[in-house]
Amino acid sequence: MAILYDKKSLLENKKFLTAVSELYTASPEDAAARVENLVSRHRISFGSAADEVILFSAPGRIEIAGNHTDHNNGKVLAAAISVDLLGAVSPTDEPKIVVNSIGYPSVSVDLTDLEPKEREQGDSAALVRGIARAFKDRGYNIGGFIATTTSDVFKGAGMSSSASFELFVAEVLNDFYNGGVVSPVEKAIISQYAENVYFGKPSGLMDQSAISIGGVSYIDFMDASAPEVSKLHWGFFDSIYVVNCGGDHCNLTANYAAIMQEMRLIASEFGAEKLRFVDKNEFYASIGRLKSKYSGRAVLRAMHFFEENERVDELKEAIVNEDDSAAYALINASGLSSQLKLQNCYPEGDTAEPIPLALAIASEYAGVKALRVHGGGFAGTVLVITDPDSAEHFGEYMSGLYGKESVHRLKIREAGAVRLDIGE
Repeated sequence: MAILYDKKSLLENKKFLTAVSELYTASPEDAAARVENLVSRHRISFGSAADEVILFSAPGRIEIAGNHTDHNNGKVLAAAISVDLLGAVSPTDEPKIVVNSIGYPSVSVDLTDLEPKEREQGDSAALVRGIARAFKDRGYNIGGFIATTTSDVFKGAGMSSSASFELFVAEVLNDFYNGGVVSPVEKAIISQYAENVYFGKPSGLMDQSAISIGGVSYIDFMDASAPEVSKLHWGFFDSIYVVNCGGDHCNLTANYAAIMQEMRLIASEFGAEKLRFVDKNEFYASIGRLKSKYSGRAVLRAMHFFEENERVDELKEAIVNEDDSAAYALINASGLSSQLKLQNCYPEGDTAEPIPLALAIASEYAGVKALRVHGGGFAGTVLVITDPDSAEHFGEYMSGLYGKESVHRLKIREAGAVRLDIGE
């Protein structure tokens, strides 16, 4: 029987209600209204070609620990979260992928021409073309589809909206034309390839892995060409907030680059390109010499790298053992190291210091269990974990200070990029 996508029918659909409870923090009513509107737009745009509609969801992500270690072949813990890019999709016989993202220009890619296009760099079409090319080069099938998407993965909040789009496209091709045989890790690698080679943006594998795999992703970049990736189950039931506390990411490229450059500068003192290939004990035994030759900040950032890698492994163990006290202590320690050693909570000369201020304000709230700068830092967002009983009041409290639109209540979701099975 065909799935009915009107709000009333969705709220009577047990599979839909189960999916909503697993994927989102939104109410069933809000989720149903979102789907009804999306499918309606899809059918208006594509007419009879959109008679058959299938839903796909690709989440956003957060970083839990491993702040600024990946570019030196370090270790990271990231997680899929309860915001997503949601797509209404219909297969077609034409060798073309068309994606209408609500609020953005339509993307159309001819699958008979998969060569990179210089004019597409920085455009979503490049991601679609690159993903299709990577599927084909690996011996997988490709084919056409039409899609309409909507996203509540907040831009500028370090949740990786571009990677959500990539994994959405990859999972549609995987499901429609390959029987779901492409693994989550390979889909992440395919998406990274499209972003690096076709879109023109250098990136690691953290964003794509977290979104593709779901739950918490442990990623070890010792071999950056083939990172060790594994999925962990997050067994804690506290509430997660990402708060946009202000600041502008424009003109901060030099600040981000300096972290990588200073870490690698210290590594070069030991004949290595990156800190991961420096012996930790040798580094600490050499601090006296290093501090006389390099800035104290460079030495501190190297200290952060070595300590953060160990914290990631300790936090992985705490998550596996469902030891919430240990886990939250380690997240707090990671955040403190980012603030004091990595020094990415505000750029030099910025007296506004929105991230330290937000962290200080949140730390005074009784129900807060863990908090840290989120993502690249210097401007933007903080990550705060609260106990369930305090969650609603904390959200109201921070909304009063930063505006409701800047305070996002989330949960970690176990499903990565998936087709939503809501057929009765």
